[in-house]
Amino acid sequence: MPEARESIREFFDAYATATRSLDLAFLESAYGDSFMFAYPGGVHAVKRDDFLKVVPKRGAFFKTAGLVRSEVSAVEEMRLDEKHTLVQTRWSLRFEKDPASPIVEETAATYVLRQHQGAWQIVFQLDHQDLTQRVQELGLLPSDG
Repeated sequence: MPEARESIREFFDAYATATRSLDLAFLESAYGDSFMFAYPGGVHAVKRDDFLKVVPKRGAFFKTAGLVRSEVSAVEEMRLDEKHTLVQTRWSLRFEKDPASPIVEETAATYVLRQHQGAWQIVFQLDHQDLTQRVQELGLLPSDG
């Protein structure tokens, strides 16, 4: 897949920043009213308002696990039509439960974005790994999590 155009890269850079800072206003604009979320454990239709209620808890979970940095390391895009594009991303997550022994975990996610009122919105998100399970496997939380 070719590297993503600038507007897609900018979207994901802003998305990474909003995820780190728990910027609910940006995250609200970044997702459709409802979207599909898939990961190794299943597929769910999610209402954006329900997702936004979970974001602070998810942020606290990853903070407890020692996450200090989450950044997009690669973005590739395949245009599907005038309004939709498929985007494959690679992420680099840095955990510092012990700052002397940081753990860097590489993850991947695929998205379908839709152009809506001149902006990109996520309408499908596939996390290629179960991040909660991976955090436990890395020993960053007790197995009962």
